[in-house]
Amino acid sequence: MRIFLFLATNVAIMVVISIVFSLLGLTGTLDAQGINLDLNALLIVSAVIGMTGSFISLALSKWTAKQTMGVQVIEQPPQTQTEQWLLALVAKQAQQAGIGMPEVGVFEAPEANAFATGMNKNSALVAVSTGLLQRMNKDEIEAVIGHEITHVANGDMVTMALMQGVLNTFVYFFASIIGHVVDRVILQNEREHGIGYFITQMVAQIALGFLASILVMWFSRYREFKADAGGANLAGRGKMISALRALQREYEPQDLPGQLEVFGINGSNAQKLFMSHPPLEERIEALQNMR
Repeated sequence: MRIFLFLATNVAIMVVISIVFSLLGLTGTLDAQGINLDLNALLIVSAVIGMTGSFISLALSKWTAKQTMGVQVIEQPPQTQTEQWLLALVAKQAQQAGIGMPEVGVFEAPEANAFATGMNKNSALVAVSTGLLQRMNKDEIEAVIGHEITHVANGDMVTMALMQGVLNTFVYFFASIIGHVVDRVILQNEREHGIGYFITQMVAQIALGFLASILVMWFSRYREFKADAGGANLAGRGKMISALRALQREYEPQDLPGQLEVFGINGSNAQKLFMSHPPLEERIEALQNMR
């Protein structure tokens, strides 16, 4: 869920920034005669747009999660025994992982789900769904929380923001070159960039961004194995495997909605390229082989 929210916010911000740059005429500095471009200037502008979009989306990640998912942060003092237990569990694991106490929240969803987000590992947000609290026992919830705490402790969101910023830079860079060539060579526009440039550049951004997401999803799958190992260290390997088995029981392949396939529960080899999570059986096998 945190990956989806991050990517959605990142795309929205990239579009807004590129539109603002165009309206202010800042991309005019890239224009030249014929099909020539000032590639150094283009790369600088691309880096500004790409890195800014990525880090703004990271900075907004907690706010976006709360607003989009309706996360209700547990306030002090906790109102129920479940809230008290959750706060104590997160505090214990955060101390074990060497990070500051995250905000802890609950959001309404029938599925068993949880995520952690935030630009600083000492002021993160860990949220769980009502479905997870209802469908999993305390040992399994402890493992899931350990998994999310590990994501925070490993700085996965910051690393992803850096990676996404670099990818954004090259997506905008090559999309601008494609738009420029189409505008000058195919449409024979000899003056400032015309509408053909902006349409082509936007379409190229979407297409290249789609391809770049394969690398983002690969990184996400890689970090999931690390987070599983961290959850096993914090809660116990048996509890982590049990939590993944609980997800398997809930999301049987033949009953799995397509939207959940994107989150790595099942899928073909082609679909796996765009999954943020590895198949559950692979994660369980990795834990069983862990020393």
